[in-house]
Amino acid sequence: MKKLAIILLGLLIILAGCGSNSSSGKSGDSKTVKVGTSSAEVPTWNLVKKLAKDKGINIQIVKFDDYVQPNLALDSGEIDINAFQTVVYFDSFKKDRKLDLSAIGTTSIWPMGMYSKKIKDINEIKNGDQIIIPKDPTNLGRALLLMQKAGLIKLKAGFTGAGGVENVVDNPKNLKITPVDAGQTARGLDDATASIINCDMAINAGLNPSKDPIFGEDASNKAYVNIIAAQTKRKNDKTLQQIVDIYHDDEVTSFIKDHFKGAAVPVVKPVSYLDDYKQN
Repeated sequence: MKKLAIILLGLLIILAGCGSNSSSGKSGDSKTVKVGTSSAEVPTWNLVKKLAKDKGINIQIVKFDDYVQPNLALDSGEIDINAFQTVVYFDSFKKDRKLDLSAIGTTSIWPMGMYSKKIKDINEIKNGDQIIIPKDPTNLGRALLLMQKAGLIKLKAGFTGAGGVENVVDNPKNLKITPVDAGQTARGLDDATASIINCDMAINAGLNPSKDPIFGEDASNKAYVNIIAAQTKRKNDKTLQQIVDIYHDDEVTSFIKDHFKGAAVPVVKPVSYLDDYKQN
C-alpha cells in the first residue's frame, strides 16, 4: 500500500507538471496564442487561425471594439499579441502610458475616409457645416491632414499629424470641427454634414470603405501601416514570429485583397520597413 501511494503521488506530480504548460503561450512548450484584434479584422484572423493550426499553433481570437483596451490587455498579459492599430498610434499610446511593447510585424493599411448621409460630393460642403473627426491624438491629426488634402482647411507649415485643431490656420468655410471618440464617429453621420471615420469603425457601422467615402486618403504613408504588437520581452518569440510569417503568406494576402476590396491594403514587409516612417 505504501508503494502504491508513492506511485500515485508521483503520477499526480507528473500530471500537474504537464498541466502547467497549457497557459496562453507564456511558458513551457505551449503553442496557444491569444490574439486581440478589431471586429473588422476577425475574418483575416480566422484564416490565420486555420493556417496556424496546421503548424501546431492554437490561436484564440479576442475581439475589441475600441482603441484603448487591446494595448492595456497586451501589457497586462491577458493576450499575447494584438493587431488593430497604426504604427504612429501605437508609438504614441505606449509612450503616453509607459508601456514596454514592440511592433513585431506589419499587416495592412486601412485608408481613412470622409463619409456623409447628407451630401455626395466634397464640393457640396457649405459654410458653417459640421465635420466630425476622431479625437484620439494620432487619428485626430490624421483626420486634419485628410481635411487639408480635401482643400477644406489649411494647417500650420510642417504639421505631420501630432496635435489638435489648434494647428488649423485657415478655415475658409468656418467649418465646425468636432472631435469625438473614434467609436462614435459613424453615429455622427445622423447629425453632422460629414464624419471622418477609421476604416474598421466604418465596417463595423455597415459602411463600405471602398465605395462610400466622399473623400479618402491614399495608402502610401508608412505611418498608417497597421502592425502586430507584443510585449518587448517576447518580440523574438519563435511562435509569435511564426504567426507573423503566416499572416504574410500569399493565401492571407490574397484573402485580404479579395475580401476587403481595397478597404485594406496588405503590407508584406519586415517590421524594419517602418523604422523611418516619421520622415514620410
